[in-house]
Amino acid sequence: MGSSSSDLSPQTVRELTRSTNFNESELKEWYRGFKKDCPSGVLSTKEFKVIYGHFFPYGDANKFAEHVFRTFDNNEDGQIDFKEFMTALSVTSRGNADEKLSWAFAMYDMDGNGYITETEMLEIVRSIYAMMGSTVKLAEDESSPEMRTKKIFREMDKNQDGVLTKEEFLTGARSDPQIMKLLQCDASAIVEGK
Repeated sequence: MGSSSSDLSPQTVRELTRSTNFNESELKEWYRGFKKDCPSGVLSTKEFKVIYGHFFPYGDANKFAEHVFRTFDNNEDGQIDFKEFMTALSVTSRGNADEKLSWAFAMYDMDGNGYITETEMLEIVRSIYAMMGSTVKLAEDESSPEMRTKKIFREMDKNQDGVLTKEEFLTGARSDPQIMKLLQCDASAIVEGK
């Protein structure tokens, strides 16, 4: 191991190659970049918001970045270390559709009780709309976060109990081509609203 990855122990490399979709060489390269951007070895919420904001220059990504940060911060200590970062990045960038949907469910289930309420859904949808700014043309029945949230619940809340279980969320998301395109990182789904 070279000096630029000296803090990355062989045990951590082994753990991450087993638990993520990254190989040893990729992990070492990511570690060098992580240490360059985060010399302390951890990423704070504030730093994460700044980085996330660069990807969405036409809107306000702060609130959405907070939600993403919460899902990356597995041990809930208010910071993301390299292992947490790579584990989450593996799911969000290289995971299969079910892994990505499970991650999305965890983000929407803000209190971690196993259900998504309309209030939780609305909070996330509002943050997405704020992040996207005016760059996206939306269908008339989705022109506001409230309308989008109501539409999602009409389509996904099969037993109409006012909450989405993980199964309802997964089933509903799998049957929505727009959500599936987004999970496959299809930018046309965002730009075209398809």
